[in-house]
Amino acid sequence: MSAAPGPVRLRWTERAPHWTAATPVGNGEIGGMVLGDARGRVTLNDSSLWSGTPDGPRQALDAVLAGGAGPDRLAEVRDAVARHDDAAAERLLRTFEGPWSQEFLPLGDLDLDLGRIDAAAYERVLDLACAVVDESFLVDGVRVRRSTWAGAADGALFVELVADAPVSAVLRLRSPLRVVDAGARAQGPGSAHLALLVEAPIDGAPQHEPDAVAHVWRDGGPGFDPVAAVAVALHTDGTATVRPAGHAAGTGTGDTPPPAGYEVVVTGARRILLATTTETNTRRWWRHEPPATGDALIARAARRAGRLAVADAAELRVRHEADARELLGRSGLEIGRVAQDDGHAAVPATGEPVDVATLLADGDDRALAPVLYAYGRYLLVSSSRPGSPPANLQGIWNASMRPPWSSNYTININTQMNYWLAERTGLGELHGPLLDLVERVAHQGRAVAGALYGARGWVAHHNTDPWGWALPVGAGHGATSWAFWPMGGLWLADHLWQRWEYGRDRDELTGRVLPLLLGASAFALDWLVPGADGTLGTSPSTSPENSFRRADGSTGAVSTSSAMDLTLIRATFERTLAAADLAAGGADEALLDEIRAALPRLAPLRVADDGTLHEWGDDVVATDPHHRHLSPLIGLHPLDLIDPVRTPDLAQATRRTLDARGPGAMGWSWSWKMLMRARLGDGDVARDLLREATHPYTGDPDRDAPVDGSEWGGLLPNLFSTHPPFQIDGNFGLAAAIAELLVGSGEGTPEDPLRLLPALPTAWPDGRVTGVRTRGGIAVDLAWRAGRPATLRLHDAVGGATREVVVTFAGLSRTLPVDGATIPVADLFAATAAPAGTEAS
Repeated sequence: MSAAPGPVRLRWTERAPHWTAATPVGNGEIGGMVLGDARGRVTLNDSSLWSGTPDGPRQALDAVLAGGAGPDRLAEVRDAVARHDDAAAERLLRTFEGPWSQEFLPLGDLDLDLGRIDAAAYERVLDLACAVVDESFLVDGVRVRRSTWAGAADGALFVELVADAPVSAVLRLRSPLRVVDAGARAQGPGSAHLALLVEAPIDGAPQHEPDAVAHVWRDGGPGFDPVAAVAVALHTDGTATVRPAGHAAGTGTGDTPPPAGYEVVVTGARRILLATTTETNTRRWWRHEPPATGDALIARAARRAGRLAVADAAELRVRHEADARELLGRSGLEIGRVAQDDGHAAVPATGEPVDVATLLADGDDRALAPVLYAYGRYLLVSSSRPGSPPANLQGIWNASMRPPWSSNYTININTQMNYWLAERTGLGELHGPLLDLVERVAHQGRAVAGALYGARGWVAHHNTDPWGWALPVGAGHGATSWAFWPMGGLWLADHLWQRWEYGRDRDELTGRVLPLLLGASAFALDWLVPGADGTLGTSPSTSPENSFRRADGSTGAVSTSSAMDLTLIRATFERTLAAADLAAGGADEALLDEIRAALPRLAPLRVADDGTLHEWGDDVVATDPHHRHLSPLIGLHPLDLIDPVRTPDLAQATRRTLDARGPGAMGWSWSWKMLMRARLGDGDVARDLLREATHPYTGDPDRDAPVDGSEWGGLLPNLFSTHPPFQIDGNFGLAAAIAELLVGSGEGTPEDPLRLLPALPTAWPDGRVTGVRTRGGIAVDLAWRAGRPATLRLHDAVGGATREVVVTFAGLSRTLPVDGATIPVADLFAATAAPAGTEAS
């Protein structure tokens, strides 16, 4: 098989009119959005810059317990649920609500102001193979090239400017946070630096709490010091001069105005290199390091930035590109060559830039799909690296002091979707930050499970943050349809199992995966209650963010034994037992015996008279039959408990449920529907959903969009997925869904074969994909022609022995070696004539 599909380069020919048109860069620690304006503005984020403190979750738990919540109150709730007293159940459950998880905050703006640029001569190109943004434009007739990248190898964000003739610029550094200190220093005629020490609030209320104090600031004294330092060092062949800048250093949204700031004036420069570094006490806490003083943080950031700014820019870029290419080059996709035959905007084979405005306007999914696949992987590489918190609702990018839904971790779907592409597309090590978060949530969740519910193990609900928030949120007035859902930990546990299935690391299995699975199972065991028929179910039970209407016309959200509860518990129990068997020791045998006894007693999923899956245990009807959450179908994707071959009746019920939910949605919901249609083999339906999800959104979501998600969006000018507002899970989910259409995730056993083209849309007859991973630790390179497999390469991705796996296409099975050789498979699967886009059952 030939080399991997060529690089994708994206081009914009206009400066970004708003933040959601800017181009993202990131290294998991620092995020930047390149606007391309005359100010040379790059908005800055640090993935560890959050409101809150480490002791916030414990303090909130103490307050909830003081308000009367606890095991006795839970018994009252269960009694109300048994009586179908929805009002009482809702009222009682609100006493279990803490306030809110904390919010992801912006760090500030970095400006390299050139005064003005010629808009007619502007171009910005993002190379998705090497993670660099290159701009070209004129300033007073002088050609200027500006490159921006966030290098993980050096832990810094770089801006390099090269001009054909001397130019002038002004460097500024600003922050919307409370500025504690601002510093500047010139070092010879061509070097200078600016630095800010900022303070994050110890509490930040979300947008949807308009009556709450937006930000609470620390008043000094002992305790965690939530400070962050940012330093930018400049080196130029021109002259750099530091001067006062009034209050330009910060807007000072705290209680006191910022100190006077500084700026650097550069004259006579043909070359400028900026290196930006950050240090935060939150990151030190995340990495289990002791906190530092503000002076120490700012000194460390300044030293690192100063050292990097005087380094050779070409060497810095080469080092960054080598790191980025190693990750980004592991998987790629091409679909046909449609440019020559019908004039549509295909991804050029030569690597020439793709004009994004044309791509969006044209709307050809054959051109869009490879771009979105590469872009989703790029965004994960940019926003999730070991040593930092995982990608949040907006990845690593946020410009608002009160971002939508706090830009936090919403764990009833969104955080999980962020990582569905990690293992599947060869980025398994980037999964690590999410597993680090799970450990922190489990630590806090053990206290919540014991004190609030009298349960063993650990629990989480529908929101969390880097501090490990595990309580329900809602501040005592949140609707239980979204605020009360104690299954968040069990869904996070799915990612522990994914890490084992794809990575096959036995040390990680025994040291991290199994202990956390045991804790999740212990909670589930204590949450189960016996029914009158002897089966085990859950009470109280909700289905995330949905509500129902009873036969008497009353409405509610609290019932028993929702399909999602039962599916998550079954999956967690089965995986815990499997992990214990694989680890061969170290598990609590008594607990394992409890799991073995409970599994056969779990209440089964129920199919309604209309052929759809029941969402709740009671016979009720959803108030919104087209609800965006697909919670009862979680067994189909991602949990893989429902399958067209292994469980055909349940698979048909999920298809009918999807049919009833209908098409239109918002970014992440479109992606989830695509993934489910891929699992069912409904390739053409999935393609229709992709076309819906990728229509251009032409409004200004920064200004015009409702924050409640009531307006359905598509793709923003920078290809971000939006409701609106922007949420990155849609981008990640689309990339995962495209992979699922082309290569199944099966382990390669007769019971769980590796399926080729399980849901190929008929409009994609030719193409190739490389580096898609399966649960057996196999990497798959596949080319197809006329809707059928043409060549196949299977190679071991986890260092195991050479082996054989079962591979299927349209119901015909073959056993093939995993030896890295390219296999012509057209003749092997010639005996079947099933059309593309279908899966034999």
